[in-house]
Amino acid sequence: MEYGKPRSNAWYLLPVFVGLIGGFIAYWVLRHDDPKKAKKCLYLGMILAAVGIMINLLIAAEIPDLAPNFNVHV
Repeated sequence: MEYGKPRSNAWYLLPVFVGLIGGFIAYWVLRHDDPKKAKKCLYLGMILAAVGIMINLLIAAEIPDLAPNFNVHV
């Protein structure tokens, strides 16, 4: 089955810079023309979102002194 024209590799930059939403946008745009690249962009967005969440959790675990009032005395 022949699909539309192959698209530029620059589409991978959208999930890199915008994350999961960029992966969904790239998938939506590329799904008919280049379905393999569309799925790769979506997976890249998912992976980068998961890595970002893990990094945030690791950073949050390293700051045990962070209190709800942020130690502000007014």
